Amino acid sequence: MKSDVIVNHILSATLDGLDAKVVDVEGSLTKGLPGFSVVGLASSDIQEAKERAKNALQATGFELPPLKITINLSPSDIKKSGTHFDLAIALMVALGERCITHSDIFVFGELGLDGKVKSSSLIFPLILSLKEQGFIKNAIVPKESLESLKYIEDVEFYGVDSLQEAVEMLDKEELLESSIKSQEYSKNYININGISYYYCSEYREDFRDILGQEVAIRAALVSAAGMHNMLLNGNPGSGKSMIAKRLRYILPPLSKDEILTIARHQFLAGEEPDFKPVRPFRSPHHTATSAAIFGGGSHTAKIGEVALANRGVLFFDELPHFDSRVLEALREPLQDRVVNIARVNSKIKYSANFIFIGAMNPCPCGNLLSKTKECRCSDVEIKRYKNRLSDPFLDRIDINIVMQEVDFSKKSTVSSEELHAKVLEAFKRQKKRGQIRANGELLESEIDKFCILDKEASDTLNMAIERFGLSYRAVANIKKVARTISDLNSNDTIKKADLLEALSYRKR
Repeated sequence: MKSDVIVNHILSATLDGLDAKVVDVEGSLTKGLPGFSVVGLASSDIQEAKERAKNALQATGFELPPLKITINLSPSDIKKSGTHFDLAIALMVALGERCITHSDIFVFGELGLDGKVKSSSLIFPLILSLKEQGFIKNAIVPKESLESLKYIEDVEFYGVDSLQEAVEMLDKEELLESSIKSQEYSKNYININGISYYYCSEYREDFRDILGQEVAIRAALVSAAGMHNMLLNGNPGSGKSMIAKRLRYILPPLSKDEILTIARHQFLAGEEPDFKPVRPFRSPHHTATSAAIFGGGSHTAKIGEVALANRGVLFFDELPHFDSRVLEALREPLQDRVVNIARVNSKIKYSANFIFIGAMNPCPCGNLLSKTKECRCSDVEIKRYKNRLSDPFLDRIDINIVMQEVDFSKKSTVSSEELHAKVLEAFKRQKKRGQIRANGELLESEIDKFCILDKEASDTLNMAIERFGLSYRAVANIKKVARTISDLNSNDTIKKADLLEALSYRKR
């Protein structure tokens, strides 16, 4: 007996946290009272897709069949959301009884009422995640999305401007060859062990602008070369923020995967990435809420400033004025390089691998270290101000610097270009040594392997441990900083001079 049910299938996807889940869009046309329904735990924006699909179909010249139309988004136990399902839903109706031969192709796109296919901010994160999981080989996408999707390799993209084009493409027995070729991110790159690392040679903000502060600039170089957290303590106007803002331009180069990860987070935050190999810089105000910094939401967990700073710089100016709960919660990403967000409806875990830069005044009025201005703070006020930062939080800061008072007669003797060249050389040494991670990101099991001290340096460290009562974490941080300094000094092992400089950066 011939069945009256006609079922077609098209692949799409939805985000579950930060990972894409494959969704099988099923369409059936059955005899019965004419209607149009979407089932499968679809959110309100997908339910609205019915109206967009109806208008787009009519504008394109397709008539809705006098049948009961049911669209099922499978699996039905995962919440689906996003306007990128529009095109797949409309295709289910437009193709009617025709069988779709391209069962492995993914379809993404939002529909306008005139049948035009529009882009969506979720398309790039979805396709990148599917590619990383090995699920996707080809996809029909809006043409306006191709400008960003061309950076994703090993996926064939077929751009369409309208619903009609998508129908004609699926009607063909063989898809045309994609004309999209992979793109390079920058003319400046270095190749190490067959992997290309890209960097930008444009320095919009230069270290030449900073007056004096030789010690702080040297510390910034060490911080950049090893991706170490840093705390700048100094009078107002001494250049703390200037150093932090210039740091991003001298950081180590980025691999293709890192550039794409940065772009994915920017898309999820509603920002338009430029795919340049410049690491992100995030500087939230001290009044920002915990949800704004770490991410959150009552129904869907969204990323915050910590995720957007991934592979870049997270800068907290006026550090003691941040909520103590925010600072204490920051201990997890500073230690483990990840953040977990748990809500009733969603739980996500995302990478938070960044350099943390903090800036603070020595006292509430800011004049404690000044030679020309009088401090108006009492001892109690100064103690209360400093006690806003707990020892467990400060233990996660590798480099602590007290800024010098500004001397207008002194000019900077080094440029960002010169500093960046030193960072690149240190980066090459780390990679050729076999390190996957930067020195500041080394795991405990990797410290003894890569942070090798010569005998004189080892004896000096043992004396420092006994004299200063250093904790295990403090010793590990000192070793990692010393490893970076030795890289900058072109030493294969950590020398005594390298270790002494690292000790000078420790928390007092």
